Amino acid sequence: MQYESVTESIAEVVADCVVLPVWKDGRLGDNAQTLDAALNGALSAVLASGDYVWEGSDDKHLLHNPAGCAAGRVLLVGAGERDKCGPKEAAKFLSQALKAVLARNMPHAHFVLADLAVNDIDINWLAARLAQEAETAAYRYVTTKEDKKRKAVLNRLSVPATSENLEDSMRRGEAIGQGVNRARQLGNLPANVCTPTYLANHARELANDHKAIEVEVIDEARMKELGMGCFLSVAAGSIEDAYLIVLHYRGGDEDDKPACLIGKGVTFDTGGISIKPSPAMDEMKFDMCGSAAVLGVMSAIANLKVPVNVVGLVAASENMPSGGATKPGDIVTSMSGKTVEILNTDAEGRLLLCDALTYAERFEPSHVIDIATLTGAAIAAFGNEANVVMGNDQPLLDRLLQCGQDCLDRAWQLPLWTEYQKQLDSNFADIANIGGKHAGTITAGCFLSRFTEKFKWAHLDIAGSAWLSNGAAKGATGRPVALLTEFLSTLAQGR
Repeated sequence: MQYESVTESIAEVVADCVVLPVWKDGRLGDNAQTLDAALNGALSAVLASGDYVWEGSDDKHLLHNPAGCAAGRVLLVGAGERDKCGPKEAAKFLSQALKAVLARNMPHAHFVLADLAVNDIDINWLAARLAQEAETAAYRYVTTKEDKKRKAVLNRLSVPATSENLEDSMRRGEAIGQGVNRARQLGNLPANVCTPTYLANHARELANDHKAIEVEVIDEARMKELGMGCFLSVAAGSIEDAYLIVLHYRGGDEDDKPACLIGKGVTFDTGGISIKPSPAMDEMKFDMCGSAAVLGVMSAIANLKVPVNVVGLVAASENMPSGGATKPGDIVTSMSGKTVEILNTDAEGRLLLCDALTYAERFEPSHVIDIATLTGAAIAAFGNEANVVMGNDQPLLDRLLQCGQDCLDRAWQLPLWTEYQKQLDSNFADIANIGGKHAGTITAGCFLSRFTEKFKWAHLDIAGSAWLSNGAAKGATGRPVALLTEFLSTLAQGR
């Protein structure tokens, strides 16, 4: 996709389509009014017809070959109430307008963003969001389909040059959108394609594409030497090799401590011996979306050349039942030396993560964030809307919450009070891998917290936000790539 800001007046821009917002009360923005004058009131005539209520972006009207305009079409899109338009509403407008453009043969669309920059919405934020939405709206999964042609014809987006650095902002949005799509693509691949080996090879390809990224792949033999008994217990039932994939992005000064991202990468989760029910088990290919997010973020920050050091850890394994699989009641020793009683083999993600967290200590990280589709309880409590966050450092959590608000990839904090820790008591080991029936998302966080004493840590449970289950929208969402990219950018800026 080509992104640019142009100095021509709206009427002079040669494009397939000019996109304009219309407010619920029928008002046009200042730039649209200027275009309306050039069109001898053609836009006003549409508004005066009363055919549309302009309550939201479902209301659209397309003018073909309007006299007085160099563009082939003008698309009017409802933007709702002007006084209530904030970033979330503006992003929805951009998304719906782009879908309308993509549904038609319009390779070049010109978005008049300034008319949407109301109520202190920053024009550069809008430019970045436009590019991000364009990338994600154009994504189609075609890898395992006979027809591998992508239908989208939109290949150029322009905006009026009303502010400096708009093209830089669009390039930022492009990088984030591409990172989101990378995570979506990895999540959407079937488990017979996207294996732990596939993720390792994907990480190597990412390093080949970016000089600032280096990759090391730790195999099961090395894990055994390191004492990663919890990690290996998850892989025991599968014929697929497991890997801890280590990515180093060196964008900051050599002496800067790295931030560390750890992604759960269970490429298929049957539950193991504690096997899951068969309905919707196909969706357990999405149990690696935490690792997909890490890879998406690494690509985004590399494309943006964010001046920060980051270590990405991808804990990749299958969780399968077999004669060699871990059994309920088995006790294993983690890399930290703590013993774990595995009461439920379907609580496997935390077993991968606890050893990855211990491994992360060697990097002396400034912050550690793990990202995991960890608990069904997170879906029950929050549905598909919120990333769930908890951790041991409130300033880190506050920063993540604010970044989520800023980029509309929002999170909600849950407590890690000591009262919950007792649910993990075991008669036979230092800790059990599950708690009781209640507060499952919190007790999963409590389990991980036992392995985070040496650094500032946050846990993102994305079980609800990582994918959608129904209809045409079924598939990976690519969250929380935008949130984590925003977070790392704020670290680089010292905010």
